[in-house]
Amino acid sequence: MVNKTRNINKELQAMKSRQSFPMVIASFFFFVLSAMAVPAAAAVVEHTFVVSQVRMTHLCKETLVTVVNGQFPGPAIEVVEGDSVAVHVVNKSPHNITIHWHGVKQRLNCWADGVPMVTQCPIRPGQSFTYRFHVDGQEGTLWWHAHVSCLRASLHGALIIRPRHGDRSYPFPKPHKEVPIIIGDWWDMDLDQLDRNMMDGYFADSQTATTINGKLGDLYNCSGAVEDTYVLDMEPGRTYLLRLINAGLYSEYYLKIAGHKFTVVASDANYVNPYTTDIVAIAPGETMDALVVADAAPGRYYMVALAIQPPAPDHQLPFAITRGIVQYRSNVEKKEEESQPGDVIPVLPDMPDQHDNFTTFYFHGNLTSLHQPRSPPVPAFSDEHMFITLSLGSICRQGESCERSGSNESIIVATMNDIAFQPPTAVAASLLEAHYYHRNDMAAAAGVKLRTLPDTPLKVFNYTDSDFISWGPKEARLEPTERGVPVRRFRHGAVVDVVFQSTSVMQSGSNPMHLHGHDMFVLAQGVGDYDAARDVARYNLVDPQVKNTVLVPRLGWVAIRFVADNPGVWYMHCHFEYHMSMGMVAVFIVEDGLSPDTSLPPPPANYPKCDPSEKLADQQHKGQSLAQAKLANM
Repeated sequence: MVNKTRNINKELQAMKSRQSFPMVIASFFFFVLSAMAVPAAAAVVEHTFVVSQVRMTHLCKETLVTVVNGQFPGPAIEVVEGDSVAVHVVNKSPHNITIHWHGVKQRLNCWADGVPMVTQCPIRPGQSFTYRFHVDGQEGTLWWHAHVSCLRASLHGALIIRPRHGDRSYPFPKPHKEVPIIIGDWWDMDLDQLDRNMMDGYFADSQTATTINGKLGDLYNCSGAVEDTYVLDMEPGRTYLLRLINAGLYSEYYLKIAGHKFTVVASDANYVNPYTTDIVAIAPGETMDALVVADAAPGRYYMVALAIQPPAPDHQLPFAITRGIVQYRSNVEKKEEESQPGDVIPVLPDMPDQHDNFTTFYFHGNLTSLHQPRSPPVPAFSDEHMFITLSLGSICRQGESCERSGSNESIIVATMNDIAFQPPTAVAASLLEAHYYHRNDMAAAAGVKLRTLPDTPLKVFNYTDSDFISWGPKEARLEPTERGVPVRRFRHGAVVDVVFQSTSVMQSGSNPMHLHGHDMFVLAQGVGDYDAARDVARYNLVDPQVKNTVLVPRLGWVAIRFVADNPGVWYMHCHFEYHMSMGMVAVFIVEDGLSPDTSLPPPPANYPKCDPSEKLADQQHKGQSLAQAKLANM
C-alpha cells in the first residue's frame, strides 16, 4: 500500500517534463523549481513474506529449499527515502526464522533488527510477526536476508531506497534502467545440517554452484541439459545502474563484463566519488552501485562472477564461478524473439586468478566518499580505542585439555580477541529484552554467560606470520580459546575507533566485518601487522568510505571509526557464514542517551517471545512500567 500523493507528484512532474520551453531562461527556472519541489509524501510500503519450503530442481537433483513467496532470490523491496516499511512474515516452514534488514540503521528501533536470541526470539513455525521500520537518511542499495543458521543462502532479496526528490537528484547521470544483480549460491543439501557441521568443526561442505539472480548459468549442465543463464538486454548508448549484492555464504567475488567498464557510484547505500574500473570486487554482505554504459560493438558479452580465495596452504574450496550474458538489442521496438540470435558466442572477459587478493585490496582502497550536504562529518577525534584480532582457535570437546591441530578431541572456532561467540539457545529472553528490562542483571535475565570483549587481544604475536597457517607445533600454542557471549558497552554518543587485524592462525583469508545499526568510516587499510606509530598518520579524515560491511584484507588490517549513537544491542560479526557459525561475533551495547529521542522505546506489539509463561510476562510488564517511568522523568 503506497500513499497516492507520491503517484500524483510523479504525474505532475511527468506533465511538466513534456512541456516545451523555447527560452533558455525558462529552462533554467524550471530546473531550479524542479530541484526545489516539495518531495513526495512519505508512504507505508507493505509486503507479506510467506516463508515456506518448495522443491527446486537443478543439475538433475530435486532439493527442498526454504524461500519467501516461492521465489529464489526473494522479492525486492523498493521504497523512497523517508518511507516506512511493514513486512508481515508468516512462517510456514519447519525452521525458526528471523529476517535482518542488512544496512538499515534502525534508528531507535533495535527491536526490528532481526538477530535470533540477540534482538528477538525467532518466529517459530506456524507463527507470524510484522517488522516495522523507517528508512530515513539513506539512499541506494541494501538487502534483506534470514539471520538463522545458513538459511540466508536461499532467504534473501534486494532492498532499494530511492531519493525522495526523485532520480533527478542522483549525484551521477540518470540511468535509463536500474537492474539488481545478486550473486549467490546454490546448495543441494540441508542448510540446517550445513550449519551444524560447521559448528562441530566439519568444513568439507561447499556450494553446488554459484548463481546470478538465482540462475546457475551455462557453465553448469546435467546429462547435456544446460542450466538457465541470466540475460541482461541492453540498448546501444544507454546507461544502466547495476545494483550489485553479494548474498553468498562463503566467498568474495570478482565481477567483470567483457568489453565494458563499471563506474562505481555507491557502496552500502552511501555515495562514493565515481570510480571507473573494469572489475568490481564484492564481499559477502557488501553492495555496490555501478553504472555501465552500453558503448561496445553490438553483440553478446559474458558477465562473469569468480570466487576469490587465499592460496594454499589455506584450505581450498572447489573452484566457484558462474556467468550471465549481456546482449545488445539493435532496435528497442523489436520483440523478445527477434533479439540477438542465441547461437552468437558471447565474448569472454579476462579474469584475475582466483588467488589474486591484491586486486580486491586496491579496489576497496580506491573508494572514497562523495561529499554531500547531508553527509555525516568525520569526527576528528575518538573517545575509545579497540584493537580486535580476527582469528581461529580451538576448544576441547571434553575437559580443559586435549590434543589440537585438527585432532578430533578439539573443535575449531573463530574468535574476536580470542573469544568465540556461543549463541544463546534455551534462554528466557533475547539479549535485547534482558538489557531493556533488567539492565543491572542482564546475564541472569537472559540466562547466558556474558564476557567482556577486551580492548586488546589476550595473545600478542606476529599476527600475519605465514608459519601459523598450517597445523603444527608453532600454531598449536595459539589455539586454546574460550567460548561465551563477548560484549562491549559504549556510552551514548561515544566516538569509537576499532582496528580489525586479520591473523594467520590456521587460515589467512579476508574478513568482511558487518556492524548492525551503524555505519563505519573506513579510515585506512594495510597489509601486515598494524602499527599505530606508523599507520595513524595515514588516516583519511576528509572523505573516507562510509560502510556497514568493511572488508579486512587477507593478512592485513582495517581501521574504522563509528559513532555509538543508536541505543540497543547490536551484532558485530564476520559475514562469511563459516566464520559466523564458528563464533567470529561480538555484541556491541549502546546505552541510552539522556532524553526520550536518544533512548530505546519499548518493544513493539506482538513481539516474539522465547518463553510465553506468565512468569516472564509479569517480569516484562514490571520492567516496561519501570522503563516508562524512567522516560517520563527525563
